[in-house]
Amino acid sequence: MTETTALSTETQRAYGIHRTVNLPYDEALTRTRQALQQGGFGVLFEIDMQAKLKEKLGVDLPPYMILGACNPPMAYQTLQEEIDIGLLLPCNVIVYEKGGHSVVAAIDAAKMMSVVGNPKLEANAQQINEMLRRVVESV
Repeated sequence: MTETTALSTETQRAYGIHRTVNLPYDEALTRTRQALQQGGFGVLFEIDMQAKLKEKLGVDLPPYMILGACNPPMAYQTLQEEIDIGLLLPCNVIVYEKGGHSVVAAIDAAKMMSVVGNPKLEANAQQINEMLRRVVESV
């Protein structure tokens, strides 16, 4: 595996954790899938936005993949507290190409779950955030 050099430090944005890496898109995507698996997440689905937007609208977009990630034990525990939380699941992780580099980003689960207004979910959300932060950092 190629050594990754982060071009910028990890940043926390309004609704996610972002990291720009000095990797080609395909390698960043492969490493992100591996990092998710090693971090206890499964990928339930993948949406190739580049292909979908080309197919549906005939527009060009740089490579952009949405990975629907799920940690089954955390999902189960969260569903026990709030059955309708499935509206906010899974945790999306994105990989896209920008300026000749790749960006890996994950949703901020705490902000996402805050819309529910159930304080029992706060600990779960923080734990998921830590797990996703480790995934992003390891790419």
